[in-house]
Formats: sequence, structure tokens, C-alpha cells
Amino acid sequence: MRKALSNPNVQQFTKFALVGFTSLGVDYVLLLALVELLHIDVLVGTTVSFIVSVIVNYILSIRYVFDRREDMSRKREFTIFAVLSAIGLGLTDLFMFVGVAFLSIGYQAMKLISTFMVTWYNYFSRRKFLSGGHA
Repeated sequence: MRKALSNPNVQQFTKFALVGFTSLGVDYVLLLALVELLHIDVLVGTTVSFIVSVIVNYILSIRYVFDRREDMSRKREFTIFAVLSAIGLGLTDLFMFVGVAFLSIGYQAMKLISTFMVTWYNYFSRRKFLSGGHA
């Protein structure tokens, strides 16, 4: 077990998961507030809360998870992060729409399900494009 924890990929994924849980907390609480308190449409609330959580995630990921690539400017780094996040948002909105509208899953549960599914895409795409495939 100790050997597995010393593996740089395991360490990186652990940090990614902690940042992800923080971002999920922001995303989920904001979604609930928008839908329940402000009566905003679920998909609009999902989009707004996702964008806010992406900003939190970017700041924390760049600071704690992924090593800075010396061959990439901050502007380009953020652009790549934003494009990858926009794809993640599209996947999230698609899963939310299908889950809530067609499968009759409550939006609260579907948000957790969609987040779990999109997390894998986020980790591997960000790792590949933002850290050159390594920690």
C-alpha cells in the first residue's frame, strides 16, 4: 500500500480527487441554491454552477495538481483548460438532460452521477493536454 501511495500517478490522482471534491461541493451547493432558492431552470443552474466550479477547479488544479508546462503560456494553458471544461460541460448537460427528462432521476442524484462520469474524462484529458501526460 505504501508503495502505491508513493507512485507519482497515484499522488497526482489523489490531489486531483481532492480538488474535484472541493469543486463538486461548490458546484452542487450552488446548483441547489439556484434551483431551490432562486427557482432557476435545472439546466441553466447546472451550467452556471458548473462554470463557477470550473474556475475554482482551474485555480486549485494549476496550484496543487498539475505541474506547470514551461513550453505553454498561462493564456494557452487556460484556453486549453476552458475548451476541455466546455466539453465536460456539454457532457454534464447531456447526462443531466437525459437523466432528468427521460430517466426521471432527480436532478440532485443525477448531478452526482454525471459528475462521476465526467470526472474520468476531466482527469485524463487535463493530464494529457496540460501536463504532457505526466505529473
